[in-house]
Amino acid sequence: MKPAIRDLLIERMKILIKNAMLNVRSNPELAERQAILAKRLCTKYRIRMPYELKMNYCKKCKKFIVPGFTARIRMGRSDIKSIRITCSFCNHTYRKIIKKQIPIGQ
Repeated sequence: MKPAIRDLLIERMKILIKNAMLNVRSNPELAERQAILAKRLCTKYRIRMPYELKMNYCKKCKKFIVPGFTARIRMGRSDIKSIRITCSFCNHTYRKIIKKQIPIGQ
């Protein structure tokens, strides 16, 4: 696939996900439809969805989740710093590990 077409598709996916985030409170059906269209773009044209967009989907039920509305976000209390995300549709909980920042110059 040509890089120009790939960039255009990724930009279109970003626009659809951004609009879905804005519409989720007022019109959840429209937001779900926009998220499905964004996912369908990457499957039809066989391109990988960027990580920042992919993290808006549940890993188990594959539905579009929005933090604070269709998902619960909590901070982990262990030594490993992480964020726990719970999907409100399937009640599945998964973690995102927060890596430590290495100071520059050491």
